[in-house]
Amino acid sequence: MRAMGGDQVDEAVADCVALLGTVVDRDWEAVRAGRLEWSCRATAVHVAGDLIAYAGQLAGRARDAYVPFGITLDEDTGNAGVLDVIRTTGALLAAAVRTTPREVRAFHPYPFRSADREGFAAMGVAEVLLHTHDIAEGLGVAYEPPAGLCGSVLTRIFPHVRPGPDPWRTLLWATGRGDLPGRAPVTEWRWCNNLVLPADRLTLQGVTPAAALDLSAGGDGGFAWIAGGPIGGTREGAGLVVKQYEAGVLRPEWGMYALVRREDGRAVGAMGFHGAPDEDGLVEVGYDLVEGARGRGHATEALRALSAWALERDGVRAVIAVVDHANVPSQNVVTRAGFTRVAEDGGQFVYELRASRR
Repeated sequence: MRAMGGDQVDEAVADCVALLGTVVDRDWEAVRAGRLEWSCRATAVHVAGDLIAYAGQLAGRARDAYVPFGITLDEDTGNAGVLDVIRTTGALLAAAVRTTPREVRAFHPYPFRSADREGFAAMGVAEVLLHTHDIAEGLGVAYEPPAGLCGSVLTRIFPHVRPGPDPWRTLLWATGRGDLPGRAPVTEWRWCNNLVLPADRLTLQGVTPAAALDLSAGGDGGFAWIAGGPIGGTREGAGLVVKQYEAGVLRPEWGMYALVRREDGRAVGAMGFHGAPDEDGLVEVGYDLVEGARGRGHATEALRALSAWALERDGVRAVIAVVDHANVPSQNVVTRAGFTRVAEDGGQFVYELRASRR
């Protein structure tokens, strides 16, 4: 799996500064940046502001809001000076990403009010790529960022966007900056960091398409696993996420979650939904645990947390679990989590947990 971290922030910033450095003699203030209402200069200053803001969120471990600070450039700062500030703030974000532990999350409003270091790196890279495009378009210069960077951004913070043959054109389309054949123009958009749900001894960490692609191909998905993991069910679940992503139907909060121990940050299994709730308000859940983590109540704990979250969503009437007759341990898990056996289908039992408010 291609990483999304400090090196990628450095790469995006270096590419931006190299291109815009060729036009520092132009009047950035008098020219509008592409389709934006801002001038090219205001857009460049905005890039620097976002980079330092993201660095501050990570470094300060912000929990509930943006850290209340910003940057102000000296009045006599020229275009070359603005690029120096972008280079510097980019280096600060890259350093914050490199030195932040994987499990740390900090506040970002969209859409689940937090992001981890990879999320902040991806958002920083996206800001640089997209606004460099805006400035370049305004100044009439060509800009084509590395395809790998664009693909990494898409698979981490645009899980709801069906991939296309050209990652850069897909990213431009997804952010209302271009057209793609066969797809309607985008007029409103948000990126999407993964959802993390707390449990007692675990956190349930939403698996991004980037992580799912790696897991399904035999990798670790960027998680540190206990010995023996990840196992077959996790890889199969990741494959389902990949198929939904490639079809453009993935709703990431209804995807797969890695079960990560709070005590040491190690993944012990996975749990997730087979898809979004159906028209009857039913959603099916599945899970597996690495053998060394079984018998400790982890699956029950995670199932309670995930089911409670699901049943709080509008339109969800019940969570369904289908368990083989021979899988007595899994039957015990769903029973302890409050599910009731409601049907038998061939060699499987069907269990259900209904929303108490309905």
